[in-house]
Amino acid sequence: ARNAIKKGGNIPAAVNGANESAVSLFLEKKISYLDIFDLVAQAAENAVYIKKPSLDDILQTDKAAREFV
Repeated sequence: ARNAIKKGGNIPAAVNGANESAVSLFLEKKISYLDIFDLVAQAAENAVYIKKPSLDDILQTDKAAREFV
């Protein structure tokens, strides 16, 4: 999360979306607790970086990260 904040742009939205999905999977007992970090990191790395995202870019990034997980 710290790296996402440092990088900025739309990456924090990817981290948030991926985290929401990963935690949901964990609560459904489909993944382990330790898998959350890996999935969030992979989703953030998979996101296409946009330095100055519009609201639509942020929403799309969040959606894509949720689907990635």
